[in-house]
Amino acid sequence: MSKQAAGHLLVECLVEQGVTHAFGVPGESYLGVLDGFYAYRDKIQFIITRQEGGAAFMAEAAGKLTGRPGICFVTRGPGATNASIGVHAAFQDSTPMILFVGDVGSDFRDREAFQEMDYNTFFGPNTKGMAKRVERIDDPERIPEYMARAFATAMNGRPGPVVLVLPEDMLTEMVSARPTTRVEPVQAWSDPGALRQMREMLMQAQKPFVIAGGGGWTPQSAQALQRFAENWKLPVGNAFRFQDTFDNHHPLYAGDVGIGLNPKLAQRIKESDLIIAIGPRLGEMTTGGYTLMEAPRSQQKLIHIHSSAEELNRVFQADLAILSTMNAAARSLEVLSAPVSVVWESWSSQAHTDYLGNQVPQQLPGEIDMAAIIKTINRLLPDDAVLTNGAGNFASWVHRFHQHHGLAKGFKTQLAPTVGSMGYGVPAGIAANILTGRTVFTIAGDGDFLMNGQELATAVQFGAKTIIVLLNNGMYGTIRMHQEKYYPEHVSGSDLKNPDFVALAKAYGYAGTRITKTREFENFFKEALKRSEGTLIEVMLNPEVITTRGTLSAIRELAKK
Repeated sequence: MSKQAAGHLLVECLVEQGVTHAFGVPGESYLGVLDGFYAYRDKIQFIITRQEGGAAFMAEAAGKLTGRPGICFVTRGPGATNASIGVHAAFQDSTPMILFVGDVGSDFRDREAFQEMDYNTFFGPNTKGMAKRVERIDDPERIPEYMARAFATAMNGRPGPVVLVLPEDMLTEMVSARPTTRVEPVQAWSDPGALRQMREMLMQAQKPFVIAGGGGWTPQSAQALQRFAENWKLPVGNAFRFQDTFDNHHPLYAGDVGIGLNPKLAQRIKESDLIIAIGPRLGEMTTGGYTLMEAPRSQQKLIHIHSSAEELNRVFQADLAILSTMNAAARSLEVLSAPVSVVWESWSSQAHTDYLGNQVPQQLPGEIDMAAIIKTINRLLPDDAVLTNGAGNFASWVHRFHQHHGLAKGFKTQLAPTVGSMGYGVPAGIAANILTGRTVFTIAGDGDFLMNGQELATAVQFGAKTIIVLLNNGMYGTIRMHQEKYYPEHVSGSDLKNPDFVALAKAYGYAGTRITKTREFENFFKEALKRSEGTLIEVMLNPEVITTRGTLSAIRELAKK
């Protein structure tokens, strides 16, 4: 049997698993893998990024889009620590991802060699860690075994990240091993007895409410969820930053259950007598800081469906806990026998009416009406466009006013970090365009953009096109908002002196323009959609306009009272 270098075998294993793109920053510690990318260049492309954090976010975005592990390669020490931000995002967002770390040679190990570190300690798998599994491949003949296990671990149960450490000398050894076959995720089906109990609980309910989200959804499972909701006439809210799980245009859609929650929706959830949580962990943001539902035992009856046994009953003690993957759960629920009529039809109808009412914006000061701009984007973007954002108050505009058609229409359209990480939107958008070729719209803040704006160089190098709307208010807006709330008029550490963002975008090879009035936006956005290269539109936002619902002055005055 012919032999090949271990680094080549590793890349061949990626190809066998269906990987078409990997993201990373090159390092001398894994030159053997880089040579493997060259050998298999007609089957897989290595996307060179400008910083490991950007690479890790791109890989995480790929995992969200495809449902299979996004792939990231970095070098040892600083490369791995830079990439840890994306691993943490993948963990909290339940996204399948594999981070490969080139490491010191085996003969230098445990001497604190150049950039050496203990990856098990740093990424250590536990319920509060960053990775589901951390392993080091010392025997190159076992590469196929480690690779198959990494893919299975990343996809099965609650999806998440895996870290594989690659000693430099191991990658150059000659091996005869061959790749294993493609790994598919295992489907865990709902217990029939639990489904019967769930039906009984539904029949006894007066005001049920569904919260859907989390990792593991596909177009097929989203369609099955929609049929379940329609059969039982149930109001559905999407969990924080999983707003494409259920079609926002559907008459049963009640809104997103996250930051800046519609007060009427918050009250509705509190008044509900049965919460059916399908997929989300029910974390801090989806539960309004654990106020919409009280831990450990909520006043509402709770049916919690999740793909990980470790998540069920971990924070909230459910009246009924069902261990199931989303595909299996949704397909079970859609055939759950429903009565001809239910007592909560008007409850469900009013939930959607409240959602539509929340689409009407408040009057806010300044020449820029962000609600109108988002409505324009809504109208002009194709239905399959991908929306990305990082973290900051700027994201609330798309969360509140953009309407996703959702996975049920066949496409994942939202890439956003439930981990709340700044700097995610720009690299995620670039990865989305490279992988799918679809239209990508990214909303960013001035502070958020500069955390990974350097990846515009990656976009230009690899022919990616994204449209970035950058809101410039000269501050870290979320921090200022909290500062004014708790320390009114004591401004400290939140002001920003910004560069010329338009000139910066042009320097990278993007088109750039700046607007100061709402009426200027539509034509610029239409031109951006037609343009072959990416575009950055800088929106000069009045610093007073701090959220979709209010101003800094209002927050300051309320704090004084």
